[in-house]
Amino acid sequence: MSHVGVGPRAVTRSVAFLTAGVLAVPALAGCSSEDPSGKPLAEQDIASASRARVSDGGTLRWAVDSVPDTLNTFQSDADATSARVAQAVLPSMYRMDETGRPVRNPDYLESAEVVETEPKQVVVYKLNQQAVWSDGREVGAADFAAQWRALSGKDSAYWTARNAGYDRIEKIQRGAGDLEVKVTFSRPYADWKSLFTPLYPKDVMGTPDAFNDGARRKLKVTAGPFAVKEVDTKDDEVVLTGNPRWWGEPAKLDRIVLRAVPRDERVSELVAGKLDLAEIDPDTADQVGLAAAPRDAATGTPLMGPDGTPAAGSGGSPLPGPQGRSAAQALRSWAVANGSDEEAAEEEILAREERREARAKLERRRKALSGFEVRKSLEPAYTQLALNGADGPLADERVRRAVARALDREKLAKAVLGPLDLPAEPVGSHLALSGQAAYADGSGALGDQNAKEARALLADAGWVPGGPVKESEEGEKAAGAKGEKDKDGKDEKKSEGGDDGTYIVGEDGKNTDDKEKEEKGEKEKGEKGEKGEKGEKGEKGEKGEKGEKEKREHSSGKNTAQGGAPGAYAPKGTAAPAGSATGPLAKDGKALTLRFVLPSGPGSEALRTVADRISDMLEKIGIGTDITKVPDESYFKDHVASGEYDLALYSWPASAFPATDARPIYAKPVPAADGSLNVAQNYTRVGTDQVDQLFDQAMATLDQKEARDLLRKADSRIWAAAGSIPLYQRPQLVAARKNLANAGAFGFETPVYEDMGFLKKGAPGSRPSATPSS
Repeated sequence: MSHVGVGPRAVTRSVAFLTAGVLAVPALAGCSSEDPSGKPLAEQDIASASRARVSDGGTLRWAVDSVPDTLNTFQSDADATSARVAQAVLPSMYRMDETGRPVRNPDYLESAEVVETEPKQVVVYKLNQQAVWSDGREVGAADFAAQWRALSGKDSAYWTARNAGYDRIEKIQRGAGDLEVKVTFSRPYADWKSLFTPLYPKDVMGTPDAFNDGARRKLKVTAGPFAVKEVDTKDDEVVLTGNPRWWGEPAKLDRIVLRAVPRDERVSELVAGKLDLAEIDPDTADQVGLAAAPRDAATGTPLMGPDGTPAAGSGGSPLPGPQGRSAAQALRSWAVANGSDEEAAEEEILAREERREARAKLERRRKALSGFEVRKSLEPAYTQLALNGADGPLADERVRRAVARALDREKLAKAVLGPLDLPAEPVGSHLALSGQAAYADGSGALGDQNAKEARALLADAGWVPGGPVKESEEGEKAAGAKGEKDKDGKDEKKSEGGDDGTYIVGEDGKNTDDKEKEEKGEKEKGEKGEKGEKGEKGEKGEKGEKGEKEKREHSSGKNTAQGGAPGAYAPKGTAAPAGSATGPLAKDGKALTLRFVLPSGPGSEALRTVADRISDMLEKIGIGTDITKVPDESYFKDHVASGEYDLALYSWPASAFPATDARPIYAKPVPAADGSLNVAQNYTRVGTDQVDQLFDQAMATLDQKEARDLLRKADSRIWAAAGSIPLYQRPQLVAARKNLANAGAFGFETPVYEDMGFLKKGAPGSRPSATPSS
C-alpha cells in the first residue's frame, strides 16, 4: 500500500497508508487575501437523509482492509480499522467537521475552555452528565487521569506508540464534581483539543497489563452508540451491535459488520450481495457506474450521451450489447450453425451456447451491481513525491529543487482526478488541505514548473550533458542509484503488463534539447490530444495517419525567481545547458539516474501512471529514472522507511492538529546513540533547524492566528528544502447500496454512526451523487 496513517489522530501519522518565492504565502485562487485557507475542493457524498426517513434495524456490511491486531489505537500496530471501531464505540471530545477542523462533540462534552494561561495553561472540561460507560459508571475525571498517566511517556511499562500532548500535562484534577475535569499543563500546548479522543475507560488505561493486552481483541466497556460484540479472526470480521446504555440519538442499525475484503475482491463480493458499502478502485467504480446507467429497453445496452459515454455519467466504457457481436458476425454464426458442414456446425452451436452463458452471467453481474451507486469525494490525504536527501545526487539541495521544478503538478493531478470528474487542483501545502485552518498555498517558495530553471540548477550542481560516463565491470553505466537485481543477478526488465521489473528512462541517447526544439511553436494540445487523419485519441499527444511519433507537451512555466526564497534558484548568470549533447546528464563519470521505487500491487495503478509521467518530465531536463516495482508488503518497510530509494510516491493524511502531527514528519533527523540516524517519520531525511523551531513555536502559542502564521512559514521552508512535493488530494470512491443513507465518501467529516441506515420502504430514494464543488 502507499498510504501512511488514516483515521483518528491516535492512528494518524503514526503508522505506515500502504496505501504528500518570498516566504509570504500567496492567497489561494478565488479567495480573499484574508483567508488563504479556502474551502474543501469537494463536498462529502454520503446520501444524506433525515433520521425520520431511515428505517430502524438492519445490518450494514462494510468492507475494510483488515481485521485489526489491536483495538487500542494508541499502540503501534493499530490500523485504520482500529480507528473506525474507536469512532463507533468510544468517547471523543472533538470531531472533524466538513472542513477538516475540530468541533466539540456535544454527546460527551458540554464545554471546554482555557481558563488560565499564567503561570500555567489550565483547561476545564465540563462533561455531558448523561455520558456513561456501558457498565453504568459515569465518564469522568478518573478516565482522563488514567489515560494521561498511560500516555505521558513517564512509565515505559506502557507500550505506547506516541505521547504527543500528554507529555505536556502536569496534573489532572477533579473539578466541582466528577463531571468537571481540570487539566493543568507544564508547558503551553496549542493543540489541547487533540487530547482524549478517543477516550478509553480507566479499566483499559489503569495498568500496564490492561493497556498492553486488555484491549487488543475485545473492549468490554464502551461508551458510544455501538459496542464491540466480537472480533472474529476466523471469518475476518468485527461485529458491532447497538449499545443499550447509549444516551444520544439511538442507532438506526442493529449491527455493523466490518469485513476484511481485499481491494481486488470487492467487486465480486458486491456482485454476490455480501457487502453494502466498500471503498473501491476506479476500475470497479466504472463497472458500478455503468451498471447503474439507464439502458435501452430494446437492446439492454447503456444509453449513450453525446460524447459516446454512458448517459448517467457513470465514468465507464460502453460494454457490448446482449448479442456482443456485429450483425455480420451474428449472420455468419447462424449460417455456420445451420450449414452443411456438420463438424463446423456442431462447433458453432457449442460456441453460441458458451456466448449465451457468458451473456447471462454478464447480465446477472450487471443486475447485481445496478443496486449500487458510486459516491465520491476527495479523501483527507494527499499523495506526494518523496525525494531521499540522505545521500546520492538528491543530497544536493539544488538537484532536489531541479526535480521539483521539472514537475507539472497540475498535469499529474489531472491524470489521476480528471477521469473521475473530481477537482484536479495540486495540493499547495504539506501541513493542511484546502478548507483547513492552516492551509495556504506555499509552493511559491519553490517556484513554478520551469524546465529551463531546473536545468540551470543542475548545471550549477555540476551535472552537465554529454559528460563522460564510466563503465562498470559488467558494462553498465554507473548511476546515482542502481536498480534491484533478480535472483540471478541480472537487471529486471519491464514486463509486458508493466506490473513489475525495472526499466530506465532517460538513458536512450535521445537529446532532450532537440526534443523541445521539435515541440517549439506547436499549439498546446488538450490532455487527451487530437485525432490526426485516421488517428486515435491518446493521452500524450497526436497520432497521424501512419502513427507518427508521439510528441510530448512542454510547459516552461513562469520564472518567479525575483523575490524567491534564497537558494531556490540557480545563481544569477548560470546558463542553462545547451547544445546537442546526447544521453543523460553526468558528473564525475556517473550518469544522473534516480532510483524510483513503486508498489506493484493491483491497487497502485494510479501511482504507476503518475510515476511514468514524472519520469517523462525528468527526462526532459536530462535526469534518468530507474523504476523498480516491489511487492506492496515490502514497499514501505523495506524501501521507504529504510531509505532504499531516491524517489517514491506515498500519501500522508490531513490532520486538524498539524503542529503536533506533522512535526515528526518534517523534523530534522538527529544521530542516535548507536550512531544511526533517528528519522522519526521523516522518510525523506530532509529537515532544517528553522522548520523545527517554527513547529515548536506553533505548538506553544495559544493565539490561533499566530499559530497558523507560524505553520504557514514552516510549510514555505519545507517547500524550499524540496524534500517532498505534494501532488494531489487522493480520490475517495465508495460503492454504496442505493438505499443506504448517511454513509459513503465522508471527506473530512467524522462519520455519525448512529444515523447510518437503510431508507424506509416508500421513502424517496437517496439523492444523486453530489457534484464536487471547486
